[in-house]
Amino acid sequence: MAADQQTPVLDLTTDPADLTAALVDVESVSDHETPLADAVEAALRALPHLSVHRDGDTVVARTDLGRAERVILAGHLDTVPLPSVEGALGTVPSVRRREGERDVIYGRGTTDMKGGVAVQLVLAQQLREPNRDVSYVFYDHEEVSSDASGLGRVMRNAPELLEADFAVLLEPTNGTVEGGCNGTMRFRITTHGKASHSGRSWIGENAIHKLAEVLATLAGYEPKTVGVEGLDYREGLNAIRVGGGVAGNVIPDTAWVEINYRFAPDKTLEQAQQHVREVFEGYEIEWQDLSPAARPGLDRPAAAQFVAAVGQEPQPKYGWTDVARFSEQGVPAVNFGPGDALLAHTDHEHVHADAVRECHRALLSWLS
Repeated sequence: MAADQQTPVLDLTTDPADLTAALVDVESVSDHETPLADAVEAALRALPHLSVHRDGDTVVARTDLGRAERVILAGHLDTVPLPSVEGALGTVPSVRRREGERDVIYGRGTTDMKGGVAVQLVLAQQLREPNRDVSYVFYDHEEVSSDASGLGRVMRNAPELLEADFAVLLEPTNGTVEGGCNGTMRFRITTHGKASHSGRSWIGENAIHKLAEVLATLAGYEPKTVGVEGLDYREGLNAIRVGGGVAGNVIPDTAWVEINYRFAPDKTLEQAQQHVREVFEGYEIEWQDLSPAARPGLDRPAAAQFVAAVGQEPQPKYGWTDVARFSEQGVPAVNFGPGDALLAHTDHEHVHADAVRECHRALLSWLS
């Protein structure tokens, strides 16, 4: 931060909905999280019951009371870029307005995920004697390439800071517990032919036509619904991009299709890859992105008590989130936070103030 800029001051004693708006007002698009990370660090260092650690723009604060269990509450500080549409409400600073009976906060990150981060910060201030030791994790670079993740960096640099029995990632879930997450992988299948002039196509071999069999396999594929620890995860195998061709008068000698496989947490990465090889037997597969699934861990005592505190039937998480990183470290994790995930990254991103408060109440009840 430049010398003439002051670190924003965050009041952790305020209403979590008010703190949500204050967090949104500190712009924190990926690669520019430092001002907000500075503010979070300063606010947490003022709390004597916490030990605070900083790694880049990731801040970890922990209680050390010798409790029988330790849980993690985690959330990312960064947002996607601001809307470019004139008049968009999902921008910075926040906009607060009354809509019927609802108090609504608009702004970039309100849903994804400053509401959840506000809940973390208020709890960090309130819970001087929690019934479990708590690690509060605020990390950078979630909205960009996974290799830049601040959470991943801390797992490499100081894994002891993230040791726990259970983790809650405060991503938006409309206040419902979403257990674990599907895994995801992208891969490419390339077909080869023989180039020729399209006026003499009989001497060539069309690589694009050879994609027909791959696409037919995808069209006929019947994805499974897999039960894991009482939750049903829907899988999917879909073409997401296709390419090939040189010019309007050339028979193409190469073509490719990129495919996304979303797989249930009953499979390891290796098992999911083997399934893909079986479906596309005989084709060369170029792996492009591999992200493991996460089991929900709802059979753990801490998780069962958490679900009871929330008071709603848990649901599966179909998309991929950072709960998978915790699962890889042997820490079962769930998603639970205020806001509608469908509003994330939109030009009208917003969260209801009462949703933030209800999320706070559920976590406070669980940890008190």
